[in-house]
Amino acid sequence: MNEADALDMVQNAIWTVMVASGPAVGAAMVVGLVVALIQALTQVQEMTLTFVPKIVAVMVAVAISAPFIGSQISIFTNVVFSRIQTGF
Repeated sequence: MNEADALDMVQNAIWTVMVASGPAVGAAMVVGLVVALIQALTQVQEMTLTFVPKIVAVMVAVAISAPFIGSQISIFTNVVFSRIQTGF
């Protein structure tokens, strides 16, 4: 394994993490913006109000996108194993 192979594997790993965590992060971001907007409009500045909706949204997003996340991790695992099998 040379530097280019190692860099390619790290790049694939980082891309897989970004794609797999995208739905959960996106859901948390959207819910956070909506709750912040509601807090700004109603002037209710309770700090703990943002946590429960975000946790629920992240759990729902992960539950809905679980097959997609699993397939992305499976694709990455297959790439890693095939590269190990061929000897890089």
